[in-house]
Amino acid sequence: MAEERDDDQTYHVVVNDEEQYSIWWADRELPAGWRAEGTTGSRAECLEHIGEVWTDMRPLSLRRRMEKQAAH
Repeated sequence: MAEERDDDQTYHVVVNDEEQYSIWWADRELPAGWRAEGTTGSRAECLEHIGEVWTDMRPLSLRRRMEKQAAH
């Protein structure tokens, strides 16, 4: 959608307990289960940051389970 590509909103990068990332409007209360990661900017800036830091898409619980299995 054009409005998603060309908006002038400010966003926060947010992360949940499973270390999954998303963006959220800076002028709205964060949804339950999400916390601000510390990055704020345009949609493109926030998505670029997520692309740099979220290199392992597996949820945290899965990564821990796989590490535990590998240790045995």
